[in-house]
Amino acid sequence: MTTTQGAVPLEVAGRLDRLRDRFETCGVDALIVTNLANVRYLSGFSGSAGVVVVTGKGALLTTDGRYRTQSAEQVASAGGAEQLDIAIGNGEGQRAAVRAALEAASPGRVGLEAEDVSWAGSKRWRELFDDQTSAVAVTGAVEALREVKDAGELYRMARAAAIADGALSEVLPLLAEAGSGAVTEGSFALALDTAMRRGGAEDRAFDTIVAVGPNSAKPHHQPTDTPLSPGQPVVVDFGATYDGYRSDMTRTFWLGGEPTGELAQVFAVVADSQAKGVAAVRAGVAAKDVDTVCREVIAKAGFAERFEHGTGHGVGLDIHEAPTVSQQGTAILAAGTVVTVEPGVYLPGLGGVRIEDTLVVTEDGSRTLTAFTKDVAA
Repeated sequence: MTTTQGAVPLEVAGRLDRLRDRFETCGVDALIVTNLANVRYLSGFSGSAGVVVVTGKGALLTTDGRYRTQSAEQVASAGGAEQLDIAIGNGEGQRAAVRAALEAASPGRVGLEAEDVSWAGSKRWRELFDDQTSAVAVTGAVEALREVKDAGELYRMARAAAIADGALSEVLPLLAEAGSGAVTEGSFALALDTAMRRGGAEDRAFDTIVAVGPNSAKPHHQPTDTPLSPGQPVVVDFGATYDGYRSDMTRTFWLGGEPTGELAQVFAVVADSQAKGVAAVRAGVAAKDVDTVCREVIAKAGFAERFEHGTGHGVGLDIHEAPTVSQQGTAILAAGTVVTVEPGVYLPGLGGVRIEDTLVVTEDGSRTLTAFTKDVAA
């Protein structure tokens, strides 16, 4: 990604030492990092194939010849050149480099990322170990470091959110054509995706959701050729990716004026739930408690069984990452963590409403990255 004026550089220096500080807790002396988002976090390298081996005193990034120049440039640009060696080779050459790195460190216990490595993959990795080395399943070691974002990460997420905001502003007038037959869920999604690209996004943050009428009662509806028509809700859930980092926003509009009928109440309830959830976000608050705040508003209105997903999730290099903002969440929010607040109510056969913002947790509250209006009339 080309650096623009005012950009905050991405710095990976220090992340390897923070990971080493977690080795004792994880019960390992070294870690083989295979999850590509984690590889990127530790090295700055964004290629589609790569492994980082972290030992007590050294670190190695290995990838193939397609990325010879890219890996060197990205590691250097991210400030990791002094902390990471780079080995380029074919499959066997990379395995040999990993074996050499492990032999040099002589770790007794080598961690493998349990949620990324298959049973067959773990067997292949263990073939590189000597008889005195054992494999240890590790979960969340790098992901825990990724929860709190630094200035470079927050800059990229703010840029992604601004691109998404601008794209929705650009294509929103298409909603005024609802009823003409010219605008469908799919065509609106395509226009929005194209506008994000034009605005500087490297990609969508995830598959854009546009859901009109009864389809809006399906939280993860895939856009179809269903035309947009007046007198219906339309849920738009989307985000942009900028230099690897993502944004996430949902707005629900009413086509052709103000909401009517039971859905008018749903719009009001979800807006109240989301506002109270946003107000509850601050450092030191349990993520579960934010979910409770949103859920209680919706339950009081009689829609408890129609709020069928968690209130939110972490965002960063992945669109869904720690912490989980739900009744299953165990995290205490920390300043610098980025989370969504996205309550929704879904009435099968009629329609649904979801409102979502991406927030940076601060000591005394939060800072909203997604600034697009929540006015519902379109």
